[in-house]
Amino acid sequence: MSFTHLDSAGHAHMVDVTGKQPTVRTATARGFVRCSPEVIAALRDGTAPKGDVLAVARIAGIQGAKSTPALLPLAHVIGVHRASVELDIVDDGVHVEATVGTADRTGVEMEALTAVSVSALAIVDMIKGLDRSVVIEDVRIVAKSGGRSGDWVREGES
Repeated sequence: MSFTHLDSAGHAHMVDVTGKQPTVRTATARGFVRCSPEVIAALRDGTAPKGDVLAVARIAGIQGAKSTPALLPLAHVIGVHRASVELDIVDDGVHVEATVGTADRTGVEMEALTAVSVSALAIVDMIKGLDRSVVIEDVRIVAKSGGRSGDWVREGES
């Protein structure tokens, strides 16, 4: 099996997608920010010292999706036509889910992963004064659609 991001000499390069036709593509990623009961109470009450943590995390995630090519050297510059970040506070942390869409020549899996990661980092940044033991866990792609490989859903995810 050849790795498309390596040339014949084994050097990293950006894959040429100029011959591909644009298609509608989406990807959804998820992650979890594990934090203390004190942080959960502050998030639910809206009393975190740095302000509206969830609003900042949502916007940071969307900006992360749009900034992916600047962060990942082999990621293509594509049109991010849709990006949403959903945050769900539970008893031991915050579930983060991002869905990104495009109509372009390559997929948006990296954009969805970046959105989740940046959103989670924004949460950590805003609550680290309350909980230094906060952990970002289980960032993963859970579904994708479009492109040559078609639709895919991670087993056990819906």
